Amino acid sequence: MRIVFIGTALFACPSLNELAETHEVALVVTQPDRPAGRKHELKPPAIKVAAKKLGLRVIQPVQINSDDSIGALRAAEPEAIVVVAYGQILRRVVFSLPAQGTINIHASLLPRYRGAAPIPWAIIHGDDRTGITTFLIDEGVDTGKILLSESLSIDSDETANDLHDRLAVLGSRVVLRTLSKIESGDINPIPQQERDASLAPKLLRDDGLLDWERDARDLHNKVRGMNPWPGAFTYLGGERMKLHRTLLTGIKCGEVVPGEIALRETGRLLVGTGDELLQVIEIQREGRPRMHGGDFLNGLRNDQGVQLFCG
Repeated sequence: MRIVFIGTALFACPSLNELAETHEVALVVTQPDRPAGRKHELKPPAIKVAAKKLGLRVIQPVQINSDDSIGALRAAEPEAIVVVAYGQILRRVVFSLPAQGTINIHASLLPRYRGAAPIPWAIIHGDDRTGITTFLIDEGVDTGKILLSESLSIDSDETANDLHDRLAVLGSRVVLRTLSKIESGDINPIPQQERDASLAPKLLRDDGLLDWERDARDLHNKVRGMNPWPGAFTYLGGERMKLHRTLLTGIKCGEVVPGEIALRETGRLLVGTGDELLQVIEIQREGRPRMHGGDFLNGLRNDQGVQLFCG
């Protein structure tokens, strides 16, 4: 099938690679290069890098719904458009172009977690399963008719970063099956059930702040879901600390209050929560490298200053 591929983020790369091997990718559309890093040097999107390696034609419109962009899409004569992690909303004039429709690959089991951050929110809410859904784009946000879906389990200690990589690979498999079924006519788009819908809004930098009054499991899930962005964090003596990995212990807090560091513990950085002690496996001072929680604890023992994490 002749395809136009629209995507930006790293999540989209496995799908582009698979489609380039099995279909005719006539055009790749991605976002413009953006400033990145301390020097703010222009950096190409991951999809542009992948497409160039595959020898595919790439365009980078500032606005995909512009007349020039629409002209380029029409000239590519796609039978279908595939959209993955692009970052702009497509208007009807774009998604209605191909005869076989415009297909989106979404990292949740729709209608759950519509929006920009389905992977983190599934973990933050403590879900034990998620998956990939392909659907036909319409004028809503992730509201179109479902084509195919496939689920996978979420490990109890898995981070959003870990899950992202597994779902990216799953997405590439599901979209291939979707296109195969479209070509054979063996597919029946199904409307989403609005009563089951939930939202997954974009995460902001300050969303990672930890409230140590919450239960240990809630905090553990938040640390997992906020890894890598925006990162779960707390404060110690006014200094911002980022928590990368934690572990549930099942140990009741006893006299340790929420946010208090259990200094008597040997080798483990344990912190009081609303119910149980939470072990911090990996922590990072602002502007410093990551370090093991046990090493951080040893440093605190030599410093009789503040011993309480706070929000």
